[in-house]
Parts: sequence; C-alpha cells; structure tokens
Amino acid sequence: MDRDTVSNLLAEVASGKLSPGEALEKLRWQPIEPIGDFARLDHHRALRQSMPEFVYGEGKSPEQLAAIMSAMVARTGRALATRVTTAHFEATRALLPDVVHHAKARILVVNSFPKSNAGRALVIAAGTSDVPVAEEAAEVLKFLGDSTQTVYDVGVAGIHRLLEYANHLQEADVVIVVAGMEGALPSVVGGLIDSPVIAVPTSVGYGASFQGIAALLGMLNSCATGVTVVNIDNGLGAATAAHRLLTRIRQADLKRARRGSLHEPFPASGEGMGEGSSHGNLSPNPSPLAERGNEEETVAR
Repeated sequence: MDRDTVSNLLAEVASGKLSPGEALEKLRWQPIEPIGDFARLDHHRALRQSMPEFVYGEGKSPEQLAAIMSAMVARTGRALATRVTTAHFEATRALLPDVVHHAKARILVVNSFPKSNAGRALVIAAGTSDVPVAEEAAEVLKFLGDSTQTVYDVGVAGIHRLLEYANHLQEADVVIVVAGMEGALPSVVGGLIDSPVIAVPTSVGYGASFQGIAALLGMLNSCATGVTVVNIDNGLGAATAAHRLLTRIRQADLKRARRGSLHEPFPASGEGMGEGSSHGNLSPNPSPLAERGNEEETVAR
C-alpha cells in the first residue's frame, strides 16, 4: 500500500466509480498480512515512509524467505531481500521466476520502483574488500528508484584516486562512504563537500580492527562535523537514510513548483535552478512511485 494506491482509491470513491464498501474490501487485508506462523507483513510501511518493508534473509530458511517475497509481490508487485544465499535465491526463483540475484550485494530483487532524476546519490567504497557492503547500499537505492553512482577503491592510502572524481562529489546530493580498517575516508569526504555524508564502517581489517569496531569508533569521532554513521556492514541502513533525504528533496521541489505556479509561469529547464541542477526534473509525486527516467553509472578503479 502506497500513496498512489490510496489516492487512486479515494478518487474512484469520490467519482462514484467505486462504492465505500468496495473500497473497504480492497483495504480489508491492510495493513498487516500474516504469512504462516513465522511472519506478519507490514503493507502500510510504504505509505508511512515512502519505502516498503524489506526482508532480512539471515536466520530465515529458504522456504520462509520465498513465501514472504511471494506474498509481497502478490500485494505490491515488488520486493527486496538482503543477506541472502544461493539457497534463498533458488527457493524464491521457484515461486518468482523474475527474481534477480545480485550475488555480490547478497540481494534479491523483484521489480524495482520507477527511476527518478530528482536527487543524486553517490556510493563510495574505500577498498575493493568494502565493495559488497557498498553494493548492498547501491542496489537498495536503485531498487527505490534513486539515481545512483558508485566509485570504488579510492581509500586514503591513495587519496589522489578520490580527487579524480571531484565532479561526482560536487554533484551528489547525498554521499555514502563505506570503509573498513581505520575508517578514515568519511572524514576526508566530509571535509570536502557540503552534502550529507553517511558513513558505513565495515568488518574488513586485521586483528585490531575488531571486526569493524575500530572503523565505527573512528567514524563516530570524525573531525568533519555532521558526518552520520550507521552500524557495521549496514549498507541497507545507509541507503534507506539516503533515500529519506532524497525524498525530502523531491517534496521540497514539488512544493516550490506548486507555489511558483500560482504567481508566475513555471521556469524552463535549468532556468532559475542553475544549469545542470540535479533537482531540475520535478516529480509529480515525491514517493518512489513517481515518474522516473535516469541511468545509473558505476565507476570502478
């Protein structure tokens, strides 16, 4: 259940195409749907948060995950699961032949949201060993319809590699920085740009890294003020935090466009927004179901 579905349902009731009773029948299974005795799906989450419930694969049997994914697709047309195995994929594919397995990110996806040009996310990985967590973040953002770029292997041991992508840093509305070892890269990025920076510590590193605790503490103590830190290896958490920011950008753009339309003609493309503005293509709906149309770019070094 999302904003578009509710809006269309109310419009049909208002126009007389649908009776209140028929509308209630369509909503009767909302917001909770039990799946056997092991899961209760929250179908109203997209309505509240502009993104749906996600499935965490670890600890679930292949059959349980497949049943949950199948139920979500039956109701909403799409689903995403993280931390999956090949066994999860095979069981899910038996019920949902269109499921896509992103093995490096350990993610299963069925039918992403339409894409948006409004707001840009950049995902940076310090080292190649950090890429699986970065890929989790990037694939979640793409599933949600967010314009996403990636830049990999640009850590502080060779910081000149990062500076090659200064234009990516300047154009991004939100930057996710994934790093293990001592976790220094988010501080560097946070000192270079004014966009929100979300730091993700990874469990990559030798003994004294303590499975990511060293990177976590380093990021929490960043001297670049305003850097936000999520849990160790939590690419999903970083992506959904970034999506919340991008959703607010779209909502603010829409409000400005509506206010301006009451007093003056709507500006031409680029006019009054700055040439190349990432907010120039306004969505008529700030939710992930808005009209989209962009291309993601992956840059790996």
